[in-house]
Amino acid sequence: MGALIPEVLRTERRFARLFVGQSLSVLGDRVSFVALPFAVLSIGGSAADVGLVTAAGLLPLLVFTLAGGVWADRMPRQWIMLASDLLRCAVQTAAAVLLLTGTARVGLLALLMAVFGVADAFFLPASTGLLPLLVPADRLREANALRGFVQSTGLVVGPALAGLLIAAVGPGGALAVDAASFAVSAAVLARLGTVDGAAAAGGADGGAERAERLGFLAELRVGWQQVRSRTWVWSGMLAIAVYHVVVLPSVFVLGPVLAEREWGGAGAWTVVVIAFGLGSIVGDVCSYRLKPARPMAVAAVAMAVASCQAAIIGSGAPVWVIAALEAVTGVGVSLCFVLWETSLQVHIPERVLSRVSSYDHLISVALMPLGLVLAGPLSDSLGVRPTLFGMTVLAVPAALALLALPAVRHLPASLPSESESESEPGSGAGPGSGAGRGAAVEAVV
Repeated sequence: MGALIPEVLRTERRFARLFVGQSLSVLGDRVSFVALPFAVLSIGGSAADVGLVTAAGLLPLLVFTLAGGVWADRMPRQWIMLASDLLRCAVQTAAAVLLLTGTARVGLLALLMAVFGVADAFFLPASTGLLPLLVPADRLREANALRGFVQSTGLVVGPALAGLLIAAVGPGGALAVDAASFAVSAAVLARLGTVDGAAAAGGADGGAERAERLGFLAELRVGWQQVRSRTWVWSGMLAIAVYHVVVLPSVFVLGPVLAEREWGGAGAWTVVVIAFGLGSIVGDVCSYRLKPARPMAVAAVAMAVASCQAAIIGSGAPVWVIAALEAVTGVGVSLCFVLWETSLQVHIPERVLSRVSSYDHLISVALMPLGLVLAGPLSDSLGVRPTLFGMTVLAVPAALALLALPAVRHLPASLPSESESESEPGSGAGPGSGAGRGAAVEAVV
């Protein structure tokens, strides 16, 4: 039986505990992912309203993510995550009650999602920084692949559960499940105990700097220097920003709208999402098994494949063909983000981990509301399918452009030797003390 359990779960007990709690939370999130657009549509909302409510949950990242990164480098990261889980549980409970009682309005849902986004803005940088404190550097890729595996499995199980819940008790019941999952995750985090950065990193350097309290803006400048001085980091963030702003609105806004109009509703969209999840599982298994010597080069190609999602959704092909092709893009998404997160964890010092993560989320994820808000009006003006094709035409070249940068093509999978670590950070060899860094997208498809 032990052989069936990955070694990182058997040997790293605190990571295993966190893994279980986050797995349940991911399942609830995947239920919510399907339920929220249909919740808006169920109360008479339009495509623009779907984009508005979804964007409301992401806009707070623009305001609070950097603050979340600074605080997560100052305070115990698991306590920030705990507070965020409790707030998100309350938000989803309120949204569920409004929907189940028939009192929900688009404005109220948007407001609740904005509060949800504030909690996310603090949770994401803290989560990014916590993983390398629980897992040794040589196990980070495995740990990230397992987390990705759970997220991908949630894409398969979550939508199926969401479909059943929507049919039985409506979108409100689905959001209630998400609220319960946050409660479970909070309970697990409460039992995790204090994780000390210096002790976990195996040295005093990270702890000494964390104890040195600079001003808020000064700490932000330290984090920005870590981003700016590494070509592969800032260019990777920009490419991922294009993916989030240009491609993902096809999944969050236009995909459900097209499914509602032409595919027969939530059931057909659920099939596509499940197929994507199955492909993502394959990508996570590949990430766990494969050890590419140049991970960022592989990640760039995988992102180009992932960026084809919009054109596939708008192709007009039968639903089963769209689902099969979306499964292929799911492989690309998982490979890309596991390799990206592991590269950041390995090459960025732990002491500035959450601040770098906050810039990651600000540049890449927090700009997504722009695409979400514009997707509906653009599709109304240009048509849904031309908009979807245009998304892929813009995003694929942006991903492949990364391969033109030597810092991306030649970034090694592991930290360089001590002598090599003294080289210019922008060359792709990060300066190198510290346990590492991670990024959450969590989640993101």
